Amino acid sequence: MQHLRAVPCSPLPGRLTEGPVWDTRRQELLWVDIPEGLVHRAALTEERGHPELVPVVTLRFDRPVGAVLPCASGALLAAAGTSFLRLEQDRPVTEAVEIAAAVLPGDGVARRMNDAAVDPAGRLLAGTMAYDETPGAGALYRLDGEGLATLVDSVTISNGLGWSPDGTRLYYADSPTGRVDVFAYDTVTGSLSDRRTFVVLDRGVPDGLTVDSEGRVWVAVWGGGEVLAFTPDGAPHARVELPASHVTSCAFAGPDLDVLVITTATEGLDEDRRRAEPDAGRLFACRPGARGLPTPPYADR
Repeated sequence: MQHLRAVPCSPLPGRLTEGPVWDTRRQELLWVDIPEGLVHRAALTEERGHPELVPVVTLRFDRPVGAVLPCASGALLAAAGTSFLRLEQDRPVTEAVEIAAAVLPGDGVARRMNDAAVDPAGRLLAGTMAYDETPGAGALYRLDGEGLATLVDSVTISNGLGWSPDGTRLYYADSPTGRVDVFAYDTVTGSLSDRRTFVVLDRGVPDGLTVDSEGRVWVAVWGGGEVLAFTPDGAPHARVELPASHVTSCAFAGPDLDVLVITTATEGLDEDRRRAEPDAGRLFACRPGARGLPTPPYADR
């Protein structure tokens, strides 16, 4: 198995940085700090032989932002609170427009959006979770031109979405289960079937994930201080070590999609752990000898 180390990048640490995604149109990295309601953009450069991120702009929403994705029109789509907000290119956040909202049970449980990703046909898949992580209070949704539909219910922490290179397999993590599952994915309808276990982690829990051009699945391990990569048949392929225990997500970035960018968090660390992990909450990067898949934009036109 390949062993790698990631190096920290310049942007300041966040509380719960998540959801890195490469915006091909802008040639920029997007990511969020969920509880702070922040959406960050940065350019990817090279410094002293290592990938580096140079901040471009930060947007502040009035609610937690679970994920942000580029749209075909050039706008941004944010999964924020329990809604989906569309923000036109270079407009202030106050002009964001709600295009859909999850219909939630009237059980008094407070929920928010979490991880999200766009499928090869331009549909958005996004999940929810309870703020207090109530078991089974979340769900996985699909948003497209037909509206919002529930794909999976009774989820605890909806996380980690990624498709195989041909789009026929969807990888998905409900974090507390400790495993990544795989569905058969209908590329025409966006429907799921044949759910089964892909891999079970022996420590930590799976958070965000990404898939490379060879179909390998790279999984951020919350509580494990690592990103683990698996071949399409579930065999270990690589381990990326980080000096931060709460690893939240990862994505391939850059013009050649050959830089693995990894997000981490300070959330959930006590004072002793924060002192022991001064780079927790930062973004990290490395070149793992793999290339990612292009990020499809959300089909808003």
